[in-house]
Amino acid sequence: MKLLNPGPVTLTKGVRQALLGEDLCHREPEFAELSKRIISGLAGVYKEANASYIPVLLTSSGTGAVEAMFSLVPREGANTLVVSNGVYGERAAAMLAAQGKAHLVIASAWTEPIDFAAVEKALASGTFDHVFAVHHETTTGRLNDIDKIGVLCTQYRAPLLLDAVSSFAGERIRFAEWNLLACAATANKCLHGVPGIAMVLAQERAFAERKSGAASVYLDLFRYQKEQRSGFSPFTQSVQVLYGLEQALIELSAQGGWEARHRRYRELTMRVRSSLAKFGITTFLEDAASYGAILSSYRLPTGLSYDRLHDELKREGFIIYAGQGPFTGQMFRIAVMGELTDADIDRMLSVIERLAT
Repeated sequence: MKLLNPGPVTLTKGVRQALLGEDLCHREPEFAELSKRIISGLAGVYKEANASYIPVLLTSSGTGAVEAMFSLVPREGANTLVVSNGVYGERAAAMLAAQGKAHLVIASAWTEPIDFAAVEKALASGTFDHVFAVHHETTTGRLNDIDKIGVLCTQYRAPLLLDAVSSFAGERIRFAEWNLLACAATANKCLHGVPGIAMVLAQERAFAERKSGAASVYLDLFRYQKEQRSGFSPFTQSVQVLYGLEQALIELSAQGGWEARHRRYRELTMRVRSSLAKFGITTFLEDAASYGAILSSYRLPTGLSYDRLHDELKREGFIIYAGQGPFTGQMFRIAVMGELTDADIDRMLSVIERLAT
């Protein structure tokens, strides 16, 4: 089965084989060495992050990493500006609300870009200590313009907390230029690992300068960071998933790093987009340049339901993704992460052509 959903992804043979590594107790020195190797590999995915950002590993989904990232926000005396134009911005606001932390949401329609004028007006008020934004909003596939957010975060000295769950290792992240305090990521998207391990890359000095603002025991980023200096973790980590992640990092490096992976994603996405256009299928967002390299959303053609499209593709060995919320039944989404060949994409397109024309 070829997965064209935005994670988990189709695994390489190498990653799949790595999952068969020997059983290992998470309190043994061999596990600590494994963790240290992975932390070093994650720190090196982006050269500009290697010197001053430290990866922290958690056994969780990407959502868990985002929620743990809010440990960097004090429980009292801080106010976070949440920039939202999709499901994941709204989810972040729900996390802050559940943690009882002050925040304000600047929301745009799911089909619209970030309201930068409203963001600047809010930051100019001097009442916000942090900004949260989603880099790649897979609700629609929009790659938000974080360059503009970064300029504002730098100008108004508001550290940026970034949901990079579906962009880490697949899109450019400008750590210094964006005044980035931390970003959340996961193993099972652009890193091409297995679900179960997520991570936060945070400025190392933040752990010395701040006290934990964690609102839970399990998702206390500070506790993980302290214990992982020796390679261990406060709670049981997913050992086999870490075997897979180590192999995935080796393969990422061998393939030319995130830049090469980004180019490959872009190539496949443009092939899909141009072919679908020939079948009369248009992008869901009017401005096709708003999409990132990883995923695009498309309008369902007249007379073709999502269920039929999904089920026919599944019979042929492909999984696509539906629209969410108000877009249910209006769109479908195709992502190009994971072990996909040109032949896979061509075969998938031939199925859609048969159904749409």
